[in-house]
Amino acid sequence: MSLSSPFNVFASSSYTPKPKTFLRDSKLLSRSQQLNSYSFPLASTFQTNEPSKNLRLKPVSSLETATSSSSSSSNFRNKSPSEINILVVGSTGYIGRFVVQELVKRGFNVIAVAREKSGVRGKNDKEATLKQLQGANVCFSDVTDLASLERSVESLNLGIDVVVSCLASRNGGIKDSWKIDYEATKNSLLAGKKFGAKHFVLLSAICVQKPLLEFQRAKLKFEAELMSLSEEKDSTFTYSIVRPTAFFKSLGGQVDIVKDGKPYVMFGDGKLCACKPISEEDLASFIADCVLEEDKINKVLPIGGPGKALTPLEQGEILFRILGREPKFLKVPIEIMDFVIGVLDGVAKVFPGVAEAAEFGKIGRYYAAESMLILDPETGEYSEEKTPSYGKDTLEDFFEKVVREGMAGQELGEQFF
Repeated sequence: MSLSSPFNVFASSSYTPKPKTFLRDSKLLSRSQQLNSYSFPLASTFQTNEPSKNLRLKPVSSLETATSSSSSSSNFRNKSPSEINILVVGSTGYIGRFVVQELVKRGFNVIAVAREKSGVRGKNDKEATLKQLQGANVCFSDVTDLASLERSVESLNLGIDVVVSCLASRNGGIKDSWKIDYEATKNSLLAGKKFGAKHFVLLSAICVQKPLLEFQRAKLKFEAELMSLSEEKDSTFTYSIVRPTAFFKSLGGQVDIVKDGKPYVMFGDGKLCACKPISEEDLASFIADCVLEEDKINKVLPIGGPGKALTPLEQGEILFRILGREPKFLKVPIEIMDFVIGVLDGVAKVFPGVAEAAEFGKIGRYYAAESMLILDPETGEYSEEKTPSYGKDTLEDFFEKVVREGMAGQELGEQFF
């Protein structure tokens, strides 16, 4: 797909729901029947967990027609949650599955898009995915293929009110970033809007405010196009862009190492950067707030967890305190990373395939030195005070849990679908 394909598709290919029609649902399939029904090529498999009110769709000739004739969709905030259809992409990723759970808990009608093989390295089959996304209606499709995704959404016979995107590239590599953080995310916007969506909630990242990496540039390109759509092309369409700070999981990788008696590794003096980490449950709650709360419409929303910002040094001290041990740190000069990245960049000029490895090195270097806090444009410094806090879960609570239970189920690196 072209990375610069324009948004003019909105002007020529839109759909709008007919006035609401209440249909009698067919009998729910048994689990074995569900699995046997997955034979339709390129179409979704749509499991209904609860009775729903289906909206038939009809094509319209232009965006203007869609805007004027879909008042029920544009006024979705006046509906009860059970009448609001939310399409969630990235539903089986690290944050996505918590977002699905939170939306279901709040009573929304959730349609979770997932691959037939989801999770880290595709380890989850359809049965496991249905169990993981219990309470939601699961639509198996491919967000990297716009035509396939549109056919899948159309086959649901449901009008879409809101799209929530939790898509993220698996590893931040150059190719994967543009394929997922830009193209697949844009596909979800195009498909959702074609079938009536009037609001888009985007899970982005606070680090895009200082874009030095390819995945940050890909995310920013989509953010800009999303804002342009709302502000310049369709004023009835709204967005909420959520930029969280660090996740708990990304800070828990050294727990087992320290438990085994090894030192806590940090770059420089351990004070090069800081963050206000947020738990997956708290972040999912904030994202769910963005569906209906009007003070979050058409805004970029940086968000961190409760409490003060923590440096790597302070994170290590918390961990040693929980373990009841004297702190023992290994301080690594960050210049080592600069040297490695310089070598890889040089080799990449001769062997382009090495560019991905160089990018991974740059990602590590970025997170070792840059704070996950709001960057104050006036001072050029990161500001703890200007970084909003949300939720109740603390990093210390998370460390205590990991010390007791380990990091099982805490895998990062596969937020793709």
